[in-house]
Order: sequence, then C-alpha cells, then structure tokens
Amino acid sequence: MRPPEKGLTVAIVGGGFSGGAVAAHLARHEAFRHGQIIVFEPRAHLGRGLAYDTDNDAHRVNVPANHMSLDVDDDDHFLRWLERHDEIVRDPAALASDGKVYPRRGAFGRYVSDYVKPFLLSGVVRHEKSRIIEARREAFGWLVVAENGTRLAADILVIATSHPAPQAPRGFDHVLAGHPRYVRDPTVPHALDAIRPEDRVLVVGAGLTSADIVSTLEQRGHVGPVTVFSRRGLRSRGHAPVIQEPFGDFSSQPFRTALGLVRRVRALIEVAKTQGLTWHAVLDALRAQGGLVWRRMPLAERRKLVRHIRPFWDVHRFRIAPQVEAVWEGWSNSGRLRLLAASLMGVERKGEAINVSLRQRTGGINRNTYDAVVITTGPAHGGILASQEWLSRLGEAGLLHGDETGLGLACDDESRALDREGNAIPGLFISGPLARGTFGELMGLPQVNEHAILVANGIALSAIDDISQRHFGVV
Repeated sequence: MRPPEKGLTVAIVGGGFSGGAVAAHLARHEAFRHGQIIVFEPRAHLGRGLAYDTDNDAHRVNVPANHMSLDVDDDDHFLRWLERHDEIVRDPAALASDGKVYPRRGAFGRYVSDYVKPFLLSGVVRHEKSRIIEARREAFGWLVVAENGTRLAADILVIATSHPAPQAPRGFDHVLAGHPRYVRDPTVPHALDAIRPEDRVLVVGAGLTSADIVSTLEQRGHVGPVTVFSRRGLRSRGHAPVIQEPFGDFSSQPFRTALGLVRRVRALIEVAKTQGLTWHAVLDALRAQGGLVWRRMPLAERRKLVRHIRPFWDVHRFRIAPQVEAVWEGWSNSGRLRLLAASLMGVERKGEAINVSLRQRTGGINRNTYDAVVITTGPAHGGILASQEWLSRLGEAGLLHGDETGLGLACDDESRALDREGNAIPGLFISGPLARGTFGELMGLPQVNEHAILVANGIALSAIDDISQRHFGVV
C-alpha cells in the first residue's frame, strides 16, 4: 500500500484542450493534495491540441471569447487574458460588428497553456512529450508505456485523445494516393501549401473545416475557383446579427421521440420570431439543455437523431465566426465558390488532373476537372479504437468499446468507461468528445470544459475514497 501522505497518480493520455483542462481542474481541486498528474502529449505545449495548436491567422474560434473562459465563475477570464497580452491590439479584426470578440484559435491555445502552466511549475502536473504505445490494466492500476521509454504505474487512466482523422469517401484514397495536391487531412500543419493560387479546388464536406479552408485560401491570395460539396449541401451557419438570450424550455418535460424534439424546436422558432428573435436563440437554449434532453431519450431515438437530424443540428450548432462567414459570402456572391448537394459517382486521375463526377441531389450529373482535392468530412467516429494500437488493445481486452450511438466510446454518467456488459471500469475515465455518445453535446466550449470539471471531480472523489481506505480501512 502507498503511504497515507502519497496521493494518487493520474495518467492523462492526450494533452489538447480536454486533457489540459482535466489536468488544470484536478490540480486545483482541494481533495487532490499530494497527488501527481502526468499528461502524455507529444506537442510542445499542453492545452492546444489539434484545434488550437495553429499559427494560421485565418483560423478563428467560432464561439465568442466571453463563452470560452476556463474559469466557470468568471466569464471574462479569457477576455482579460486577451487584453493583458495585447492580442486584440495585434488582431483588431477579432472584434466583430456586434461587439463580440472572435480571436484567432492560436490565441486560445496560448491561453489554455498559460492556465495549466502554474501547475507544471509546481510539479503537480508533468508533461511527458511522447505518444503512448501501450496502456494495460495491472493489479496496482494501470501501466502506461510511452514511445520515449517512459513506464508509468498509475492509479487512474484518463483517455482524452481526439477523434480520428477525416474519412475520405470511397474512391478518393485509392485513386489519388500520392497526388501532390490531394489533402486527406487538412489539420496537418501547412497541409494546403502545395495548392497553387490558380488551382481549381474541390472541397469534400461543408462543415466548419471547409469554411476554414476557404478562409485560408483567401488569406493566401487564391484566385482559382472552389467547389464545395456534401450530400445535403448544408454549410455551417453564422451567428445571430445581434446578441440574444437563449429562448425556450426543453428540460421540464422529457422528449421520448426524435420527431417530438424536432417539432418542439420548430414551434419555438415560430414563437421566437414573434418576439423579434432568430432561430439562434432557440438552438442556444437546446444546446445548453441538450445533455439532459439526450440522456432522457431512449436509445432508439438517439440513434434516429444521429442518423437523420445530426447533419442539420451540426450546421446550426457549430457556427462560423463572422470574419470567416464574410469571406464565404464574398466568394459565393462573386461566383468564385460553389456549394453543391451531391454524392460522389466517380473519380479518375490523368496525370495531375483530377476528374470527378458528382450526382447532384436535384438531379443530373456534374462532371468537372480539378487540380486539388481537400477532405473535410469530419472525424471517422467508427474508427476510434482502430486509430491507435493501444486503444485497440484495450478494446480487445474488453475494457473499451464504442457507444451504441456510434459517436464515441461507451461510458457512464460519471464518464467512467464501460465494459461490454455495461459495468464501469474502476479508474478508467473518458474525457472530451469521445464521451459524446453518453453526454450528447461535447464538441465545443463551454460544454467540453464543463465535462472536464466533471471528470476532475470524479477523480478527486476517487482520491478521497483512496485516502479514507488507507487511513481508516473504509471506503
């Protein structure tokens, strides 16, 4: 047994926003005295991850800065950080016409790193700059092995990794492998460098990432035509023209069907119009209450939401910053950008020319030649366990499996991983978007931050139980 004065050792795999937030909130917790947190993250800084570790000035947060505070008791914590570091002075375009601030994503990444930094300096948090190659259950807890040779015996393991890379539609990978301007994963730094200013570009997918691509091309002086297509031809919407409070009640009565929820949304939007509000206010209310709505709904109805409603929800929920929307609208109005509702029929390569045939939703075939193809279809949810060998091994051991909605990994309401029989695995937590199947709304701030606090509180409770057991022989 560990001596009473020695606290728990917690291993967090993944040091992006979710992992960094769990580490910071846990380190601040009164019940976590004497414990140690080791975060395995190959990037140079904690808290930035895939989304915020960027020096691309075209990448902006899609949530106003006053909704991105890590301190839940201080909405202006991030705003004051921006002011102290002269971020808005250096980036005056961050201030939108409605008075809200949409800074560059890199600025938010630096803010999260600064939030974690004091705990690194104190030694409570340690940053292990390496990837994980193995994590297995042992009698003492968890053995974590990293590429750099580090072997850690941990009491608690937190999986805070991101979703796998985008899944290209069938045909693109096979035909375009090795093409100099086939961008399979645009999140890789400088992924668009090979695209020339005059190139005819095809963007596959019309969500937030596609808007980032257009904004980045604008910044790089691109003059060639750009075509964006998705099956439904839906693109991420912008923010409300004026500040509005959330409107609507979704939590006082449980929704038993997906259709009932959709009808409620539509009815409230009509009511909101009579009060001078836009659909944004209703969707904001649903987002805030969405976790409760999701958990109350039967599994079969959750699956219907994922299969039929999620594409419509995503384009209204995950909005683009006004600065990015202005670029999109400008390109669309000038004819430089086309958005198609279509599905892929065929793709062939002739030298470096890419011939693509699309079946349009409205009928007819669209055939065009492109110089570059960029995949922005979103994460491959179904490939989470296969994306990393150590995750695959935990799955083979029966300690991890996909949730029944197909959005992430199965976990309970305390975010503890579930085995195939539905039993919670002691000391194994899922943090961030991979827990979306249980919690519903876990793809953006402030929900991911709130979830990180929930995970940190769960670990702190484990620390209290551990101390009680070692001191008094009870739990």
